[in-house]
Amino acid sequence: MQTTLVTGATGNVGNAIARALVDERRPVRALVRDPERARRLLPDAVELVRGDVTEPRSVAAAMAGVGTVFHAAGLPEQWLPDPETFTRVNVGGTRNLLEASREAGVTRFVYTSTIDVFAWHPGTPFDESVLDPAPKHTHYERSKQAADRLVQDAVDAGLPAVFLHPSAVYGTSPTTSPGVNDLLCRLVKGEIPMLLPGTMPVVFADDVARGHLAAEHAAPGSRYILSESVWALPALAAEMAAAARAVLGIDVKLPSVLPELVARGVSWVTETLSLLTRRAPLLPAGQLEFLLSGATPVADRARRDLGWRPQPLADGLRSTLRWLVERGALTRPG
Repeated sequence: MQTTLVTGATGNVGNAIARALVDERRPVRALVRDPERARRLLPDAVELVRGDVTEPRSVAAAMAGVGTVFHAAGLPEQWLPDPETFTRVNVGGTRNLLEASREAGVTRFVYTSTIDVFAWHPGTPFDESVLDPAPKHTHYERSKQAADRLVQDAVDAGLPAVFLHPSAVYGTSPTTSPGVNDLLCRLVKGEIPMLLPGTMPVVFADDVARGHLAAEHAAPGSRYILSESVWALPALAAEMAAAARAVLGIDVKLPSVLPELVARGVSWVTETLSLLTRRAPLLPAGQLEFLLSGATPVADRARRDLGWRPQPLADGLRSTLRWLVERGALTRPG
């Protein structure tokens, strides 16, 4: 059996993919920058190869004997001191993986894109039908648009690649980027004075992994949104509080919602200060704009074509809380 290569295996999506592949008893190799850290985060059965998606030589070396590539590496942050880093990693890294995959003659390339590449109107459900032809608002989004186009060009040239488009991923996978897991931890700890306005579409990491594996042999060029449900932030926080009550036996105080105009002011001020301090703004403009954009993705195609059945948010949050306790990110009272 040929080896399956996973990039981004120490991140939220890639880690879940690697674990799912191991569960299927497939030979798995992970391209990682820090093998010691990766060893703590991945099953022992995963072969670790030191390298970086931005280094073509290390990518080519990792391709030896590989039949399938799951390219989940990327920078999901909404702000970095040097915005060109998004291009170097998300675009350049994808280009390196595509070129090495063509040279190695891989039989399948499974690419983790994002819902951000699609066009939508606030609050209106959207599917995989329309890619947004206009550049998006942030460096992150534009880099993912550019990387997505590279993969589509490769498909047009004959590479058997498929696209997966997760919404906001949470769950039992490591992540160093602010997101749903971070919101959950901080809410339980009482560290959130006020909630941001807007909505967030969410999906459990293990379900994202199952969606990737299910799509592996779909027709080249196929696209699948992976999103379980969409929540206004107050309702999402209430679901988190209910999960904390069930798992930890504690009552979480729900913060009020920051008015949109105030949120925009905080974002503008802290984004401006970040130009001077080179430190991340308290509220990145990209994060706020996404929450206010009313993104409402629907995963009907994945449910229909792949038989994809994601678990409800309440179940996923309880699993996530138990996992956060196990890894020491949260503690049980008493």
